[in-house]
Amino acid sequence: MNDKCKISNNLFTLQKMFELMKKKIFVITVITMLFCITLTAQTGKVKWYTIQEAEQLMKTTPRPIFIDAYTDWCGWCKVMDQETFTNAVIADILNTKFYPVKFDAEGKEDIDFLGQTFINDGRVGKTHQLAVALLQGQLAYPTVVFFYSQPNGQYAAAPIPGYKPPKDMEVLLNFFADKNFETQKWEDFQRNFKGKVK
Repeated sequence: MNDKCKISNNLFTLQKMFELMKKKIFVITVITMLFCITLTAQTGKVKWYTIQEAEQLMKTTPRPIFIDAYTDWCGWCKVMDQETFTNAVIADILNTKFYPVKFDAEGKEDIDFLGQTFINDGRVGKTHQLAVALLQGQLAYPTVVFFYSQPNGQYAAAPIPGYKPPKDMEVLLNFFADKNFETQKWEDFQRNFKGKVK
């Protein structure tokens, strides 16, 4: 009888220990998840869309489209991916004020955009027709393109070539995000801009 009580007490103790361990594991899991979310927010993560997705989103909730035109062989494109697009300030602006698009300027797939099909037919080397149109024939990489609607219902594309570090990108994004270009000159806006990027 005494042995049965000891076994019962031991089982009870083991159950309590197991329940405590489960609670501790749950708490550790929650803390780890929160840490990962915080770390992601601090390093910045851009939610990239295809150009077709961005076009649909722009129709329902108007925002400019930000297009990062790159190529696989472009070294400065990779640097901009690692240094500029991972910056938390830049990622936040892109995710909240634009529909960001990553676009391989030498991609092979057909792309339907604004009711037209663009292909890579080899007429301009390896360059896709859409890249030629968006970059207005000035094929330099990386080039970012600000694509936005105009008051007359038409669309405009403003390609800006060259590598942009986070500080420079922040100024550009803010210039186009709220259409500051309609009321201010670039030089004035740039001179007076107070950014968050350190």
